[in-house]
Amino acid sequence: MSKFARQNVRKLKPYVPGEQPAPGTKVIKLNTNENPYAPSPAVRATLRSYAGADLRKYPQPHWTTFRQAAARTFKIDPENIFAGNGSDEVLNLIVRAFVEPGEKIAYPVPTYSLYPVLARIQEAQVVEVPFGERFDLPAEGLLASGAKLAFIANPNAPTGTMIEPAAIEAFARRFKGLVVVDEAYVDFAEANCLPLVGRNGNIIVSRTLSKSYSLAGLRFGFAVASKPIVEDLMKIKDSYNCDALAIELATRAVEDQSYMRRNADRIRRQRAWLTNRLTELGFAVMPSQANFVWATRARPAAKAIYQDLKARGILVRYFDQGQLRRGLRITVGLPQENRALIAALREILA
Repeated sequence: MSKFARQNVRKLKPYVPGEQPAPGTKVIKLNTNENPYAPSPAVRATLRSYAGADLRKYPQPHWTTFRQAAARTFKIDPENIFAGNGSDEVLNLIVRAFVEPGEKIAYPVPTYSLYPVLARIQEAQVVEVPFGERFDLPAEGLLASGAKLAFIANPNAPTGTMIEPAAIEAFARRFKGLVVVDEAYVDFAEANCLPLVGRNGNIIVSRTLSKSYSLAGLRFGFAVASKPIVEDLMKIKDSYNCDALAIELATRAVEDQSYMRRNADRIRRQRAWLTNRLTELGFAVMPSQANFVWATRARPAAKAIYQDLKARGILVRYFDQGQLRRGLRITVGLPQENRALIAALREILA
């Protein structure tokens, strides 16, 4: 650590991403919630035919091509859309734009572990409000926090649980600050909060192309919010925060909703299969609305199972912190990958 870092950066515990195996390593990778299917054929065709000479020019500063396509797809105004280098950048810019140092950011826990990192970079205070046993929205605790901004991951990570949009809207109408609904996994769920934006000026919905669109390597995300909020975010973003190729491929992806939906349906079916098999093996599995499941078991310890699976070339996510130490987050993979996981677990548990 350098002597030049700000005091809060010196104290900061960085976000720890899931393990990425070395190139060429043969593993079954079920630890970072990547989509097991290839991106849309339209995306791949565009990538093959992309004119490299165009890269000599700057990209669209306001991602016009993508905004127009997303506006048609989701039936909203292009000016309600803000894009970023992954939804993580979008969340980061939201914190920087709307939260002063010393103000509070609240969220239910356990949840996405990037939120406290973003808060502490901004020198904001963190208020963590525990979920109840059913993982309903702890609205009263969030309201009592006095926070300027509330994050709600919906579906939640790492549990995969879902809060009904009506409950979020009722909370937002009582909350005096901004409510950021992080819908990274929403295309695998039964509902979404996009319609709430037009009725509630303090709701921002964040989306990513990493999960359901199979573009985690592209780094492209977007938010839907009121025009004044988008205008505020425009002031602080990098001049060209999304590259030209990413804008083009993201446009093709969001236009091909039928392909994305087919893959999401396949993943939902495999999610049900995986949940049933894990339950038969003695795991308690949370009802998931995402492309992963959260599974706990009394014995052996989750860390030991994680290590045994890794030794067999199967990666799942283990969080070595607090109450999360009891469980494993398992991405829904291809059918053959899921079968291999269950076979390995049978050997381990035997």
